[in-house]
Amino acid sequence: MNDVHLVDISGKLEEEPIRKGFGKGLLEAGKRDANVVACCADLTDSTQMSLFAKEFPERFIEIGVAEQNLVTVGSGLSAIGKIPFVSSYAAFSPGRNWEQIRTTICLNDRPVKVVGSHAGVSVGPDGATHQMLEDIALMRVLPNMVVIAPCDSVEAEKATLAMAVDKRPNYLRLAREATPIITTAETPFEIGKAYVFSKGADVTLITTGTMTYQALEAAEKLYKDGIEAEVIHVPTIKPLDAETILKSVRKTGAVVTAEEGQIIGGLGGAIAELLSEECPTPMKRIGMQDRFGESGAPDQLLEHFGLDAKHIRLAAHLVLDKKKK
Repeated sequence: MNDVHLVDISGKLEEEPIRKGFGKGLLEAGKRDANVVACCADLTDSTQMSLFAKEFPERFIEIGVAEQNLVTVGSGLSAIGKIPFVSSYAAFSPGRNWEQIRTTICLNDRPVKVVGSHAGVSVGPDGATHQMLEDIALMRVLPNMVVIAPCDSVEAEKATLAMAVDKRPNYLRLAREATPIITTAETPFEIGKAYVFSKGADVTLITTGTMTYQALEAAEKLYKDGIEAEVIHVPTIKPLDAETILKSVRKTGAVVTAEEGQIIGGLGGAIAELLSEECPTPMKRIGMQDRFGESGAPDQLLEHFGLDAKHIRLAAHLVLDKKKK
């Protein structure tokens, strides 16, 4: 793991909500470029856009509970040379305003930065209505759209800064709860790149967002089983780093994907599409299996829906059995 400067996950890890990294990154992006502006749909504290709003009130617009207007205002701001970040809960943006994102942002190829917070089942007691699980699929299908899901708050800050200078429409997926910080200031991040977080030769674990920590834990458990798992973190789901992924899969010949969202159209779908065309491989997808979430504590929900290290480990054994056959 030293090649990518990760934290040693065997010890006690510091935890912080991924969305806090976005807040810090947006503030820094605003300091670097006066064209960075921010709009929010009445959730400024929740999405951590409040840091920017307090520092640059003249460059912040509170849109209110009007998510369709939120993104169309963002498109208009980009048309006059601004770099707009627009934020809400992912259940509402892109959940409620996908058509406006498609027509006013992507069709016109405007570099609006859509930030969807509180994604995944780890939103917890808010339940199925607020547990956005389809956003990766919704945004990945849009022409011109870049889709990013950082694994921790440190990477979220880097991603936000990278988005601010990227000339394309971007979607940033953020989680609500505090999650382990596994990367450092020295860990590389570049839009469009995937990273080998743990090297192995037997099975490839391809993960994104909050599930990358779970995959690293699973890899440690698999090592005790005599299995060397290679963990590839995919912070950019679109465009996909096919080169890094295919290099690993051709070595191991077995794949498990893991994401905190629907496997249909999400990261698992993207990897299945890639491998079916370039390198057919035994594969198992960990994620939401075509169903909605439920209310509950975040950790309980992750276990209930099979989105934890234990289930990734079991999936690796299953896919290795397929490989042998």
